[in-house]
Amino acid sequence: MKKLYSLVLILGLALVLAACGGADDNKKSSDKSSNEDSSKGMIPDTLVIGFVPSQDSDTIADTVAPLADRLGEELGIKVKSQVMTDYNALVEAMGANQVHIGFIPAFGYVLAKEQYDVEVILKSIRYGSGTYKAQYLVRADSGINSLEDLKGKIWAYADQGSTSGYLFPANQLMEKFDLASAAELESDFFGGTTSTGGHDNAAIAVYEGDADVATTFDDVRTELVKEYPDIMDKLKVLAYTDDIPNDTISVTKELDKDFVQKVKDTFLSFNDDPDMIKIMNDVYNWDGIDEASDEEYQVVKDTYAKFKDSVGLD
Repeated sequence: MKKLYSLVLILGLALVLAACGGADDNKKSSDKSSNEDSSKGMIPDTLVIGFVPSQDSDTIADTVAPLADRLGEELGIKVKSQVMTDYNALVEAMGANQVHIGFIPAFGYVLAKEQYDVEVILKSIRYGSGTYKAQYLVRADSGINSLEDLKGKIWAYADQGSTSGYLFPANQLMEKFDLASAAELESDFFGGTTSTGGHDNAAIAVYEGDADVATTFDDVRTELVKEYPDIMDKLKVLAYTDDIPNDTISVTKELDKDFVQKVKDTFLSFNDDPDMIKIMNDVYNWDGIDEASDEEYQVVKDTYAKFKDSVGLD
């Protein structure tokens, strides 16, 4: 039973993707433009870009609209932005070719690559770096001073599909405390867990006393200072994970390769456009965009493989 629970808990996203694979072949075929020949990939009549808010935002669609419009002008086709509920929904939509370009984190990319052969083309740059860390946030007055002190506590995280919110912290804790599965981590090590739907919500849960620790990107507190002026004092960083590759811009395998190159070049040109970079900063705290390759995400693949091994998957 514990193995089954762990499978559902950690790899539910992967199983959903596998179950849905190939279920929308007709959609893929019908989405191709009329002037496509059999030797080339697809150039859609309307290019759909998928986003998942890293924070609880009702305005992301309006925020990214100018970016979609600008991309459409450069590509010469209509571009539509679509805000998904979570990473699961975004990756599944890319697998069904309903979203052609996804702004997805490292773990989401690894799953999308495994299930649907999605291709990473670009990555974010934050503070001059192509990597970042996850952090553990606790209340400064909690008496929690080490990872050992988290035993029996309530853990808040954004999304099980989040690299920094779940995968890397869970892997770190499983290794440190010799836990065989994520189910054991959640039920035997922690006293309870809560999925909050956003990194900011996870931090707020700790701030308001509804959870004892939140795992988030570094440093989510800076995004909450305006609403919670004392959050830098009330919450402290307990520890960090190892480096994590930054978020990706990834594309579906069906897209025409020359078209993908044009998409890539257009996004890279946004580095010289302060208005476009400001949009990316407002949405995901991106300071720039850089080229990326699949090999850069091997550390995430290796981490994910440990999770699969922990529940006995082939």
